[in-house]
Amino acid sequence: MTVKINLKSLSLVLSAILIIVVSLLFTTRIANDIAADEEQKMLIWAEATEQISNDDYNDLAFHIIEQNNDIPVVVTDAAGNIITSRNFDIPQSKEKGLLTAEIERLKTLHDPIVIHLTDNEMLYVYYDNSHILKQLEYFPLIQFALVVLFLGLLLWIFATEKRREQDKVWVGLSRETAHQLGTPISSLAAWHELLKDSAPSETVEDMGKDINRLRTIADRFSKIGSTPHLERQDVALIIYNAINYMRGRTSKRVEYYINNVSSDSFAPVCEPLLQWVVENLCKNAVDAMQGEGKISILITNENGHLVIEFSDTGKGIAKRQFKKIFKPGFTTKQRGWGLGLSLAKRIVEEYHNGKIFVKSSSPNIGTTFRIEL
Repeated sequence: MTVKINLKSLSLVLSAILIIVVSLLFTTRIANDIAADEEQKMLIWAEATEQISNDDYNDLAFHIIEQNNDIPVVVTDAAGNIITSRNFDIPQSKEKGLLTAEIERLKTLHDPIVIHLTDNEMLYVYYDNSHILKQLEYFPLIQFALVVLFLGLLLWIFATEKRREQDKVWVGLSRETAHQLGTPISSLAAWHELLKDSAPSETVEDMGKDINRLRTIADRFSKIGSTPHLERQDVALIIYNAINYMRGRTSKRVEYYINNVSSDSFAPVCEPLLQWVVENLCKNAVDAMQGEGKISILITNENGHLVIEFSDTGKGIAKRQFKKIFKPGFTTKQRGWGLGLSLAKRIVEEYHNGKIFVKSSSPNIGTTFRIEL
């Protein structure tokens, strides 16, 4: 699926580039043709102006001058005094000052057309591009923006579709796992009740704890496959319970510290799923510390948000991997599916409307994950 999405994205980008290049070449060619045509029109206009200025008045020359309704033009004498102007959208009260400034700009745009009245008297014709030509110059930029917008929309649609397919896989896998676990758990529970009544022992008691653990796991998977119900609960207590469970299942060389600074640690959460997040972060920290080190958990309240920070003394994470580690399948371990942190991110952000990210990390010093609920 990723390959397909990448190929589609690449083909869309190449298509967009091709459209922009072809459009730019075509528009440039049309603009050059119009510019050449306007230059020719202004030469004819200058000749008509010259005839009228030499008192060689005729209807054709007057008609040519009057027909110019789209090309801004201004005529000056050799001293720079404005003789006449046409097609400038300038208030009459400010005409002289603004036209003088316009002439300086027009000098950089086109070479002036010289009208020879006598050997010592000349007029200079300065002209601008027509409104149509100006619009045509901006057309490639507008088209480029539209193509980029359309391309971005398509890529967003593809990304959304990809995410939707991933969601279907998550939901399907979770529901199927919960369903498959249901039958053996029920069977084990029945056998446990028989053993508890006939031969009670510490082993049977431990078996009951494991069965309850399996029930918890099945319950978590069933909640992943549906929208979990959030209840306002004491998050600090949930974390304490999760850490107590982890203490009995990790090396004695791993030390856990919980600093509950906030007096109010209540938030709307789904307890089984939040416990799962805590367990995944702890397991990730234990792996990073290679089974020996300290895990510190700080619970605070900042600006109405319940903040939980998990710090370890492990090998650290490279800054370029801060976001990658939350992607499904990404792992730096020899063994593993790369789903633990991805699952934690999904639970925190999609089911609890919170945030989870790497706050800081230093090589061989440790890493701090931050959760905001």
